[in-house]
Amino acid sequence: MTVPVDTPRGSLKVYLGYAAGVGKTFQMLGDAHAATQRGVDVVVAYFQPHARPDTIEQAQGLEIVPHRKIEYRGKTFEEMDTEAVLRRRPSTALVDELAHTNIPGSTRTKRWEDVQILLHAGIEVWTTMNVQHIESLK
Repeated sequence: MTVPVDTPRGSLKVYLGYAAGVGKTFQMLGDAHAATQRGVDVVVAYFQPHARPDTIEQAQGLEIVPHRKIEYRGKTFEEMDTEAVLRRRPSTALVDELAHTNIPGSTRTKRWEDVQILLHAGIEVWTTMNVQHIESLK
């Protein structure tokens, strides 16, 4: 899918936490509900609930773009379907776990590369990330 040259780049909002389970995804989903109440076109592009019932419940009522299924070493994994999000063209896409490494066989190696594609298409992206991933860049 090509993006017109004059499309303004989307903005990035990062929900940063010091560890897993501190509420980044829960807060992002809550903010998405508030945004949809204001009329913002929001979709959940990728969501990893980690079997947390409260987080799963928080996602209820939000539009979720189905994940792409990828076979790897005899197992099926789910990754964000970036092309499906581009076809849907929301104003805002929620993408959990920015620092994630995609399963081999994915179009791109890292989830941040998928996010870059969405941003270049003019889609605002809200994402989550732990401090340790920033520290690991050092």
